[in-house]
Amino acid sequence: MDHKEQLHGYLKVRRADLLGKLDGLGEYDARRPLVPTGTNLIGLVKHVASTQLGYFTDVFGRPADRPIAWDMTTDADMWATADESLAEIIDFHHYSNEQTDATIEALDIDAPGRVPWWPGERGNVTLHQILVHMTVETSRHAGHADILRELIDGSVGNGPNDPNISTTDAAHWVQMHDKIERAAREAAGRVV
Repeated sequence: MDHKEQLHGYLKVRRADLLGKLDGLGEYDARRPLVPTGTNLIGLVKHVASTQLGYFTDVFGRPADRPIAWDMTTDADMWATADESLAEIIDFHHYSNEQTDATIEALDIDAPGRVPWWPGERGNVTLHQILVHMTVETSRHAGHADILRELIDGSVGNGPNDPNISTTDAAHWVQMHDKIERAAREAAGRVV
């Protein structure tokens, strides 16, 4: 397996992790804001699909035939209006993945591109750089989604068979939470 295939594989896994956070949720839970900044699951999926599409199409001269929901003044890529269904956002995510995969498969890892929204020489990139950038970006937002999903219904990790989660026992998590809370209070009460 070469570097391009490795990076592409990691990106595919992280995209699936992020999208999986919507599994079993209805329209309200998928889109409701759970922190003061309004961060929500469907918005994270829409944002990653939008940014991925921009980075792997426009940057490499391969424009998409669907508009990208990306507007820094309204944060349109970070949430879904009442008129945008969960199914439409998931479909857009799949479309973004297909376009991205086509670009990755068509280009060499050192293929040049230009990120017009990055200043100066920094905007001159390669497919390798954008693969790394979007894998990190997707991983970051998948981590946000992990926390949001836990806030919605207590789900952790990537399902009950996730080898990275020590247990699915709710009583264990209550005990762990209480133990950590006690340690935090003890540490805060110490004078250094």
